[in-house]
Amino acid sequence: MKVKVTARGGVRRLSLWQRSPSLVMGLVIVAVAVFVAVFPQLLTSADPYASDQAAMLLGPSAQHWFGTDNYGRDLFSRVVYGTRIDLLIGLGCVAVPFVFGSLLGLIAGYYGGKVDAIIMRVLDVFMAFPFLIMVIAIVAILGPGTRNLLIAMWIVGWKEYTRLIRSEVLVAKQSEYVQSARTMGYSDLRIMLRHILPNVISSAIVYAASDIVMCMGTAASLSYLGIGVEPTTPEWGAIINGGKSFINSAWWITVIPGAVLAVVGWGFSMLGDGLSDLLRADTH
Repeated sequence: MKVKVTARGGVRRLSLWQRSPSLVMGLVIVAVAVFVAVFPQLLTSADPYASDQAAMLLGPSAQHWFGTDNYGRDLFSRVVYGTRIDLLIGLGCVAVPFVFGSLLGLIAGYYGGKVDAIIMRVLDVFMAFPFLIMVIAIVAILGPGTRNLLIAMWIVGWKEYTRLIRSEVLVAKQSEYVQSARTMGYSDLRIMLRHILPNVISSAIVYAASDIVMCMGTAASLSYLGIGVEPTTPEWGAIINGGKSFINSAWWITVIPGAVLAVVGWGFSMLGDGLSDLLRADTH
């Protein structure tokens, strides 16, 4: 815990807000988004799929807080239920690459030699193609849908985690605590998982927070292009796509979910920046 010396020579612990305000702001935004995703029924009783031909393209009002879309569906309920879908996509797209890429980087950095060379050559092949282009190509082959979108993200998204962890492991394996563990006869698996990984994983965790933003943005972009989730799904990108033809007459269909996506993405970015600042401060 960081401390501050007062004018009278006393020592006062700094609060989390004083140490990293961006982390606190990010935590608040993400916590609100998680609450909405877990308990959408507490915020709205409207069915996000139910249409009402008599209530098409109504503007924001006391009855429909965010207005309605061209099918008469309540936009507020669709945005609220879309929070769960977008968070699941963001977290789901990051979880598998985080674990797989980190373990691959751990193996490459620890063993080096031919193992490292093979892994890095495969990594170079994937790095040769832009992230979004590869995702679009895979989704185009597999077909639209949430599952195929996740699979595409898993196939492409492990690269940065492998690079980050590998570079950290190359330094960590030369440290005294690793040399001591080898002297004591510990197995490679124990040294990697119990001694090296806990000391190098922080950089991957920080990157994961910002990677969630990119995954959510990519999913929304693909849904906007019509190759992401199913059009009827209350997902923010799909909602924006459905309202693009009515941007002049019913701006709320695109602007409101777009603003929500931006705020939640900003929250995860602040969370990543805050974690980075906190870890950097603790190392000094």
